[in-house]
Amino acid sequence: MEPSTREPLVRKTSSSYRTFPQSTGKRLDKEYLQSLHNKRLYLAVFAAVLGNFNFGFALVYPSPVIPALEAYPNPALRLDHHTASWFGSVFTLGAAAGGLSAMLLNDRLGRKLSIMFSALPSAVGYLLLASAQGIGMLLLGRVLTGYAGGVTSASIPVYISEVSHPGVRGMLGACPQIMAVLGSLVLYALGKYLGLVLDWRWLAVAGEVPVLVMIVLLCFMPNSPRFLLSQGKDEEALGSLCWLRGKDTDYGREYEQMKDSVRKQSRRISCAEIKDPFIYKPILIAVGMRFLQQLSGVTCILMYLQSIFKDTAVILKPEYDAALVGLVRLLAVAIAAVSMDKAGRKILLFVSAGVMLVSNLTMGLYIHFMPASYNDTIANKTLLSSANLPAESINYITLIPLLATMFFIMGYAMGWGPITWLLMSEILPLKARGVASGLCVVVSWLTAFTLTQFFLRVVEAFGLEVPFLFFAIICAGNILFTGCCVPETKGRSLEQIEAFFRTGRRSFMR
Repeated sequence: MEPSTREPLVRKTSSSYRTFPQSTGKRLDKEYLQSLHNKRLYLAVFAAVLGNFNFGFALVYPSPVIPALEAYPNPALRLDHHTASWFGSVFTLGAAAGGLSAMLLNDRLGRKLSIMFSALPSAVGYLLLASAQGIGMLLLGRVLTGYAGGVTSASIPVYISEVSHPGVRGMLGACPQIMAVLGSLVLYALGKYLGLVLDWRWLAVAGEVPVLVMIVLLCFMPNSPRFLLSQGKDEEALGSLCWLRGKDTDYGREYEQMKDSVRKQSRRISCAEIKDPFIYKPILIAVGMRFLQQLSGVTCILMYLQSIFKDTAVILKPEYDAALVGLVRLLAVAIAAVSMDKAGRKILLFVSAGVMLVSNLTMGLYIHFMPASYNDTIANKTLLSSANLPAESINYITLIPLLATMFFIMGYAMGWGPITWLLMSEILPLKARGVASGLCVVVSWLTAFTLTQFFLRVVEAFGLEVPFLFFAIICAGNILFTGCCVPETKGRSLEQIEAFFRTGRRSFMR
């Protein structure tokens, strides 16, 4: 865009947003937000986040299934230590592939159709798992369900951010994490129940249910108005926004703001435009947050949660400890959902990273300063063998790992879990949103796969305290990254956020 044509656009945007604190425009914005009818918006978000429920269900599927398959009478399906490891971790490779394909699907099919498309590999994956006759079918089923999770991880946050308004976008942006946690808890509950009365294959059959419900509901939901505008479908975009906001509200003004923002951007991003700070800065921030989120150790801790608790000799059984941590995680995500639009994103990120830092540091120091004999057991046998440790008298100091892990999960779920996904969908420019969100998912799951593969090797070579101390250092880096790079987006429309990155003027964000 030539300077002569760019300047009027900047002045126009500035006049719309420059007087935030006491402006008439802001008062009208508040009145408009209060007049909106959110029931249909909530229904659209619920239909979309069923994909995250399925993602959380599929992610922890190996937890009750691996023990059953390790003792399975059929040799073709029996898992050993090596195949069990791949059965769990190959899901992340599928998720990375799903994120890679979402870079194309989000811009070609749109956000809603991309979510609906994910139902196909998910349904086929569960079918393979339910009817598996060999390890190859099990692994392929895991890859396909992971692929579906990668597509939904890149598409659902973008869809939610584009159909929501600033008054509820933070709360709705936490819904994907809430539903993923619910999916995990339902899997644990079904695994305990079905393991007593039915074969493990019925868990895969149960996984088909949310997939079918999601695709049926999404058939009746609208496409994202911003995506429709980017495709030149102005009338359809207006109808979509009318359906989401209510026909008796002043949605026309919001529509004009969206339309003005979309017209400033070309439909396809070129290689030359990558050099524009308006494009590369938000992409680097979003990718950096996904990278740091995984380096904080959350996937490793969740994947080996029951094994860690099994070797800490706490009073409760490992499966009950894992369920307790899951409930804490759900509560923390719910707290984040109701506070994101009040306290703001950055303060929750600071608190989250601080709690994670203290928790990881406590865990690392606890393991390091335990008596040598017990510490050797932790370093050499934890997570590497399923054999029970010798019974010892109850020592209440062993509650420290349980409490540290609970606080770590709570801290993660309050900030660096849901907010990284929300900010990704908020700060990415429209023209790069589909591609960049897929890139974020690829980076996230490749990092998770690398960590989960090397975690056991590091534990075996150096001891369990080393990865926890490394995670603590990363969490300290998260605090610095938040303070230096992450903008506060609370209460700002996507158009205001784009104006901030386009012009570099902080007055747009005040």
